[in-house]
This record gives sequence, structure tokens and C-alpha cells, in this order.
Amino acid sequence: MTDALFRNFIDGRFDEPSATFDSIDPSTGAPWARMPAASEADVDRAVEAAHRALRSGPWTAMTATARGKLLVKLGDLVAADAGRLAELETRDTGKIIRETRAQIAYVGDYYRYYGGLADKHEGAHVPIDKADLDVTIRREPIGVVAAVVPWNSQLFLSAVKLGPALAAGCTVVLKASEDGPAPLLAFAELVQQAGFPEGTVNILTGFGQDCGCRLTSHPLVSRVAFTGGPSTARAIVRNTAENLAYTTLELGGKSPVVVFADADLDSAANAVVAGIFAATGQSCVAGSRLLVEGSVKDEFLARLKLKAEAIRIGDPQDPATEMGPLATQRQRDWIEKIVAESLAKGGTLITGGTRPGGPGFYYAPTIIDAGDGNLACVREELFGPVLSVLAFDSEAQALALANDTPFGLASGVFTSNLGKAHRMARDIHAGVVWVNTYRAVSPLVPFGGYGHSGLGREGGLDAIRDYTRSKSVWIKTSDEPIPDPFVMR
Repeated sequence: MTDALFRNFIDGRFDEPSATFDSIDPSTGAPWARMPAASEADVDRAVEAAHRALRSGPWTAMTATARGKLLVKLGDLVAADAGRLAELETRDTGKIIRETRAQIAYVGDYYRYYGGLADKHEGAHVPIDKADLDVTIRREPIGVVAAVVPWNSQLFLSAVKLGPALAAGCTVVLKASEDGPAPLLAFAELVQQAGFPEGTVNILTGFGQDCGCRLTSHPLVSRVAFTGGPSTARAIVRNTAENLAYTTLELGGKSPVVVFADADLDSAANAVVAGIFAATGQSCVAGSRLLVEGSVKDEFLARLKLKAEAIRIGDPQDPATEMGPLATQRQRDWIEKIVAESLAKGGTLITGGTRPGGPGFYYAPTIIDAGDGNLACVREELFGPVLSVLAFDSEAQALALANDTPFGLASGVFTSNLGKAHRMARDIHAGVVWVNTYRAVSPLVPFGGYGHSGLGREGGLDAIRDYTRSKSVWIKTSDEPIPDPFVMR
């Protein structure tokens, strides 16, 4: 039974939706709320509001310092309201409460970070090779930004887009995933409370054809920032052929975790658990391919099996729960299909591969010995708690296996040998390399991938520049008349 109605946030107001859809609680499989289904007309209103805010009104008249203060205030509000937002995210996505509370509280730091940078990204003076001209480079907001985020870690994934975009002076239309949009629609209340002018930030949800397609192809959109899957990314790239919007893509991965025999195996085992079973494996950086040195493979797998089977699966709202359900039945069906196919083709099940009893979209922590690696579980991003294991006998073989994927988002290396760590970090084709740790993030550090894992970076100092255009300003300083008008200066 649904007991809540959420609304889109457009031009500073919460709209009564003309169409809605059920949102499903993944822990029960039952509807719990009604969500607004934005139409093309709703998208048009949101983009037009963002365009007005960008071209006229209080937002465009604000100094960079004033914009930064609003972002800092928003960060404080997010941190203060993390408990409520976390409960909504857990209810709507199945992500465990102990993670959503901690992650959303930390999201406040992202807004504070970009608030502090708002008046510190500078232009330049160019020592031009013409004595009678003075040239400066201005950095100006790129325009209206369409930000599209998935359901997982959505407060975080929106912060790395909203933070730099607003710091740069852009306006934003943010589309939350139809699979669990409640926390972002609630976050809109904090945007309003922080005092952002009408139209500066608009937040809506809906389906791809009516909402996502119109948003990413809209002629008034100048920048698209997308996080999600490769198939949707390809559709977005096709959409942006219509408006030629500058586009960044943060996509999925099939991240390798390389464990050498000289590593601290207890610490490495905990990191592997964190990388693939935390968040029920529903993370773009999930360490889904374990590459372990052959001499310690059996010992290491024995430790992992014990840890996996000890994971407490249960109600995601219970702080004692360590792994909750998958977000959708569709995702569980996909995982079961790939696991069954992989086992039929020669994979060995170490543990898991089953549904725990009861309602909801639960799936047990699963480890598969993938043998020679020619299995679907090794190639496909499952976005769930499934670990594929491959063995290696040399550093060169470990590197070759690590790079044997079209993805290149994240990776982990576990070794006590400093030289080996540096060599692997240098040669792994991934945007993130964690050494003797895993799944750590910070607003100060850029994030993004290689290959099919995307295009561009989010986070860090330079992210603001991706939301600006450069403008060169040439000023003639001489009182002498312009010489021959038929010769280019």
C-alpha cells in the first residue's frame, strides 16, 4: 500500500504531478510511495526555468562568493538532515541504513568543498605577442546543465555534479532515476531552504522516453553530466547530437582486485568483502574480479568463504544488517541468469548462488572460481554481490588479467612490495587505483574511468572548469589608428 506522494521541483516550486508511478520497497517487493512521472512538457518547463535563471534574475547577478555561501549552507543542511534522507534512500533502494547515513553525512563535505572553490577558480592574463593589445581569459558558466544520476549513491553522485556546476555559475536540471528517486526529490526541500533562487536547481524524475530523452536533447541544454550504464550512455550521446551539449559519462566497471602472496591476507580479505559485498555489490567500483596469486589462492578463498557466509543479510533499516536486497527484481533476474550460465560453462561455486527465503529482492553473497576466465561472470558487469576468481603466477600475468576488460574504472592492488605496488599502479588501465585499501573517496580527488567506463572526471579542483567556457577578451591599448584593415593582426 502506498502511503506517500512525492513531487517534482521545478522553478522553485513543488508541482502536483499529472502522472505518477509506484515506487517499490526492495526489502518487501511491495509499493510504498507514488512518484511523479515527468512529461516532456514538465522537462521543458524545468529547462526553461533554468535558462531564465541563468540569463536574468538574482542567480546571474550573484558574485561567486555569494554562490559559494549558498553551497556551504546546502552542505550544512544535507549533513543535518542525513538521517531522514538516509531512511528514505534505504526504503526506496534497499541500501543498508548504516551506509546511507554515513555516506549522506559525508556528502555535505562535497557541497562545502565546492562552496569554498566558487570564488577561487580564476581566469588568466595572456602575455600576448602584440605590444598594443591586452588579452585576458575569462571563465564563464557553460550554461544549463542536465544532470542524470542512477539510484545507487544518488546523493553523492548528484553532489559531484551540482557542486561544481553551481560553483561555476551554471543552472541545473537534475533527473533522478525512476528506480528509487525519493531521496533526491526530498533533497529538493533543502535546495529551497538554502535559498537558491527560483530555477537555479530543478529536480524531477520520470522515464527515459518522456523525460530523459527530452532533457538530454533539449536545445537549451549546454552540458550533460551522466552516471549510469553503457547502453543508456550511448542513447544520451545520440541525443546530444541534437544540441551538441558537452557531455561527460561516468559508467560501469568490471574492476580487478589483485592480491599478491606477500600481501596482508586478512586485510586484503576485508577489502575484497568491502569491494564486492558492501552495498550488495551495487556500486560502479565494485571489485568484482578477484585476481589472486596461485600459491595463496586456496588459503585466501577459504578466508573469503567464511567471511561471505558470515555476512548478516536482513532488513536494510536495521543498523545491524550488513547486506540488504538488490534494488530491483529486474537486477536479480539478470544476476541469476549470468550465474547459471557461468556455472553451466565450467565455473565452480564456492558459496552463495541462492535467494535467501522470504520477500524482497535478496541474493546471497556469491563467489565463483572462474577457472580460465572464459565465463560471462568475468566479462559482464552484474551490479550485484558476485565475485569471480582468477589465479595468476607472475606479476606480468596479473597485469594482463587486470587489463583484460573493455572497462577501466577502478582497481585494487594488495602487496607489501613497494616497487610492485608502484609498477601495478602505473600500468593498470583504470582511472582509480587503490593500493592496500578499497572503496575510498574524497571531494578533493578526481574520479572517472578509461574505455567503456566513461569519459571525463568528477570531483577535485578541476571539475569546475568542465562547467565553464573560456572567453578571450582583447583590448587595444594604443591610441594609434588601426593599420591596414586588409591584413589580419
